[in-house]
Parts: sequence; C-alpha cells; structure tokens
Amino acid sequence: MKKVFSLIVLALLAFALTACAGANNDTEEKEGKDGNKKLVVGASAVPHAEVLEAAKPLLEEKGIDLEIKVFQDYILPNVTLRDKELDANYFQTPGYLELQMEENKDYDFVSVGAVHKEPIGIYSKKYKSLKDLPNGAKIIMSDSFSDHGRILPIFEREGLIKLKEGVGANARVEDIVENPKNLDFSTLIEAKLLASSFESGEGDAVVINTNYALEGGIDIGKTGIAFEGSDVVPANLVVVRSEDKDRDEIKTLVEVLKSEEIQKFLKEKYQGAVLAAE
Repeated sequence: MKKVFSLIVLALLAFALTACAGANNDTEEKEGKDGNKKLVVGASAVPHAEVLEAAKPLLEEKGIDLEIKVFQDYILPNVTLRDKELDANYFQTPGYLELQMEENKDYDFVSVGAVHKEPIGIYSKKYKSLKDLPNGAKIIMSDSFSDHGRILPIFEREGLIKLKEGVGANARVEDIVENPKNLDFSTLIEAKLLASSFESGEGDAVVINTNYALEGGIDIGKTGIAFEGSDVVPANLVVVRSEDKDRDEIKTLVEVLKSEEIQKFLKEKYQGAVLAAE
C-alpha cells in the first residue's frame, strides 16, 4: 500500500510540475521575448503589413514585440478581433468600420488612430481618361457599399454622371440621377479580386483599392486614369475592442505608426500612392 501511495504522490507531483511549466510557457508567449509586451495586429498585406514591419524595430525599442497576422480579405480581420485572437487590426476606413458595426451588433470596436490614406483609383488598359470611355462602358468595382461613396463622386467630378443632391459619402448607384453615357455600374466583385479582373482585361475600367493595386503589381502611374482627391480620401485606422482603447501598448503602437520615421517610410516606399494621414 505504501508503494502504491508513493506512486500516486509522484504522479500528482509530476502533473503539477507539467501544469506549472505549461502556464509559464503561456505567460512567456503572451509577454513576448525578454519580458517585452506582445501585441498581435491583423492587417492587409499591402501596405498595412509592410508599414507594421517597418514599425517593428521602433516598437521593440519601446518594449513591445509585434506579431503581424496578414489577411487577404476585409471580413476576417474584424471577426478575429471580436474573438480576441487579435489585439488590434489595421486595414479599414471609417465608413467601412461604421458599416460593419451596423451589420454586426457584437462588434464593440473603436478607432484609436488614423495612420495613412490610400486614394482609390480607376484603371483602364483601353482608355487614357474617364472622358474617353464609350457609351455603355462597363465599370467594375468593389461590392463593398462603403466604397461606392468614394468611387461615384470621382465620375461626377469628371462630368460623367450626376448624383442625387446631398448624398455625399453615402452615394450608391441608385443615387445616380444623370448618366448620359449609360455607364454600366452593375458588375460588383470582391475587392481582393479587382486587380486580377483588371489584369485579365475585363471591363472598360476597373476601380481598385490602392492596397490591392499595389499587391497586384499594377502600374499605378501608367494605367491609373483617375483618382480620389487627397482632400476627401478617408484614413486607414487602427481599430481595437472598446475595452482595450486605453492600453499603454495600444497607445504606443499608434504613436509609432504616426511617427516621423513611419511618415518618411510611407513617402519613400509608395511615392504618393499611400499618403500619411494628418
């Protein structure tokens, strides 16, 4: 009996030691290297993840180890933020954030800082300007309605359409009241597919979010025929769960992303295709 009792005690001790070791490993993983705080941030591949990579050494100097999770769509970064797999995400504009929170009542998010701007561009392999588009030209654009309020005013500014008065950033295709060339805005696809659609020669013009244009290797200077004015381009935000907005690590992340070093990186890396937010 004594032998059996001793074996039981030893087994319990071994289990306790294993549990402690596992707990310590979990703590080390959350804390990062050398006792640094760890932040996990979700981002689109270009330019967001590239900007975060540039920020990594700056954050490390301030005691923060940054882990970047790259997403290829606009849906999962918010889902994983809600599920607490991320501390923050960096990919969306105010209009998109507002729309997502309206559609998903369990998203309790808040923006903690604007980092950069990406003017949406209209690209064509066939025409040199919007005014060259023929009657009935097929326009391919994002199926995200938050983008339409940015896209349609570009066509209005160039005199191709007229929108219902007062719709502003909430403009939708149904708000077009004059369309003398009968431009066809009916083809809506996922934003991440716009660059490949353009490269395959679909449509007369394709409206592409700058991050996907850069990621797709599109020659912005050569094939871009119209862009948003820099004065109306919405900023890309760092977004967190509301409960985390006052965390010191989050504040440090935003400070670094808005620093002179990162502004210089944006200017040199993207040559005007990506602009620092004010």
